[in-house]
Amino acid sequence: MITIYDIAQKTGFSPTTVSKVFNGYSDVSEKTRRKILDAADELGYLPNAHARSLTTKRSWTIGVLFIEPSGAGILHPFFGGVIEGFKRVATSKGYDLMFLSKDIGGKKSSYLEHCKIRGIDGVVVVLPDATDPYFQELLESDIPCVLLDQESSDKSTVYSDNMEGARQAVAYLHSLGHRKIAHIGGGPTFAGEQRLNGFRQAMQELGLTIHPQHIVQGSYDYTVESGSKAMEELLQADERPTAVFAAGDNLAVGAMMAMKRHGLRVPEDISLVGFDDIEMAKYLTPALTTVRQNTDVLGSRAADMLIYSIEGGEDVQQGVIPVELIIRDSCRSL
Repeated sequence: MITIYDIAQKTGFSPTTVSKVFNGYSDVSEKTRRKILDAADELGYLPNAHARSLTTKRSWTIGVLFIEPSGAGILHPFFGGVIEGFKRVATSKGYDLMFLSKDIGGKKSSYLEHCKIRGIDGVVVVLPDATDPYFQELLESDIPCVLLDQESSDKSTVYSDNMEGARQAVAYLHSLGHRKIAHIGGGPTFAGEQRLNGFRQAMQELGLTIHPQHIVQGSYDYTVESGSKAMEELLQADERPTAVFAAGDNLAVGAMMAMKRHGLRVPEDISLVGFDDIEMAKYLTPALTTVRQNTDVLGSRAADMLIYSIEGGEDVQQGVIPVELIIRDSCRSL
């Protein structure tokens, strides 16, 4: 392990001078400071966390707030990809991550109280339920936050271009000759509403009629079960759709299961497009055509925004990440 004594030996300065540089003392010349910092980078020196906290008045810890009601927890494909991108940037800049909860040592508290107890510098929020009062309490505090898949005028946000993804999905199905296109929605969530709006807008732009029975909402947690239930409802419509755009890949998987129960095949009987491009999508039979979210960029952009706020940045930022239609085998030309 590299110490300040190794840096002192390399630079020729005393350990006291090296220590002053890392503790922010002002009585060290800029030339000396730069030489010591360059040597530290070259040797791979990591400053003592406690000493760094005393100097900067920060804990160098970022809270991760994630409530995922489907039961998948941190194994949820969206969360996994996002948090890896976030972690890579945050740790490269010296921050540790800590998961937040409302239960500390068996004592009920709030997210804000947890942040204060642990001295959290900022929070990245992946939270589907914006009505949670503890979430609102955190947003109204002065703790820097970045929200994923949420809207806010006070906190920075980052999300995929959901409307454009929906438009791409509908336009692709239209190009294959489909005119009776249905939608399985993601419920009253920010992403779900944006994808529904994108679907409606694309259908209108293409001059297609939306059958009232051809929009069915899945649950806000995007489960396979809710996708299956929504597809069952679509199959009871007076006029069966020739194609379905699902607001999430798990919803699309559920739709596939429902179709199979009714003896229907994808894409021979009904074409299907999902959204997310989870790992499973390419291994399904047939492989799922879907709109890919760049979860790595979502996570890394969120980390950059949050660290900017933690380090004194005052601008409220908004990041909209491009999406991409991934064409596989679940759609056919009419």
